Amino acid sequence: MDIIKAILALDPNAEVSVNAESLDQITWHDGNPNNITNDQIIAKQAELKIIYDNNKYQRDRAKEYKPLEDQLDDLYHNGIDGWKTTIKAVKDKYPKG
Repeated sequence: MDIIKAILALDPNAEVSVNAESLDQITWHDGNPNNITNDQIIAKQAELKIIYDNNKYQRDRAKEYKPLEDQLDDLYHNGIDGWKTTIKAVKDKYPKG
């Protein structure tokens, strides 16, 4: 996970830029008022990666679901049970966790 995302997860108001995705090239435009350390950034990166990895099923499902317009058409033509069957197939293909 990138450094900026980790910093902003630690302090959403941080004014910072990073060159070359390097901890040695962080520029704190606001003086780092919360004294965020490199160790905190590395730990937050690891935490965000775990969250990202654990939610792969959501990204896979999103790619597989039909556009909303098509889902509404499915509801109209096949009713709620038909729509649920379509959605369940995707959920079964990409289960949580």
